[in-house]
Amino acid sequence: MFAHTIIDTHLHLWDPGRLRYRWLDDLPLLNKPHVLADFYAAAAPIEVEKMVFVQCEADPSQSQAEADWVTDLAMTDPRIAGIVPWAPLERGEDARKDVARLAANPLVKGVRRIIQFEPDPWFCLQPAFVDGVRMLAEYNLHFELCIKGDDQFRNAITLVEQCPNVRFVLDHIGKPFIKSHILSPWDELMEVFARLPNTWCKLSGLVTEADHDAWTLADLAPYIEHVIECFGWDRVMYGSDWPVASQATRYARWVETLAKSIKTASKTDVQKLYAENARAFYRL
Repeated sequence: MFAHTIIDTHLHLWDPGRLRYRWLDDLPLLNKPHVLADFYAAAAPIEVEKMVFVQCEADPSQSQAEADWVTDLAMTDPRIAGIVPWAPLERGEDARKDVARLAANPLVKGVRRIIQFEPDPWFCLQPAFVDGVRMLAEYNLHFELCIKGDDQFRNAITLVEQCPNVRFVLDHIGKPFIKSHILSPWDELMEVFARLPNTWCKLSGLVTEADHDAWTLADLAPYIEHVIECFGWDRVMYGSDWPVASQATRYARWVETLAKSIKTASKTDVQKLYAENARAFYRL
């Protein structure tokens, strides 16, 4: 049994019979309901104290319905202690009504508007988008960065610099090219990103960027070590990225792999990574 408290900062739940997820059309392994009962089965025997639900790219017109559905789920399992929904931040001031409505829900802790799928690498630097992100600070909400590729990472750094009053967390360590064992320039960009005082990083999603069928701890270790070197132990958090990560790992295997990669860390630092930093950042 894993000896440390776990707060999972990156849980997805979806039901394609309830909401429309176009990105699942070409992923038969994932294109089926993944609900709480499935999570319980997948996570066993790991005991998860709390979970943060992160939006799953439902059709934008259904983003509020997704947040409402998960709010109802939290009534049945109060371990769902935080929700990070989608909002149309690219609309700038015109998104205020959407943001205000979300922020009225005490379970809503931040917003994720995925940048990764935008073909324009400059998308996140459009003035209206920057204004939309800046608005989050007025509601005590953070922004979750989900990016892919060096150009998006560079522009995300500029976005953070332009929004000093907003807290940012980088999902999936910025999705480096782990399968190809490429470190540069991701490692240099991570150093720059981590020097900004309003940034945190999730150790999540690494296995999905690795070889799904053959990854090893040795493949992941340089990336994990670099993130911790850049951020220290106070601004890193554990996330499972379940069920997306189930393409490459069992839940327990990722928990244990991460633990092996930091086996020389103190008990206090391990507990920060797996739970205490999340408790503070998400105001759980």
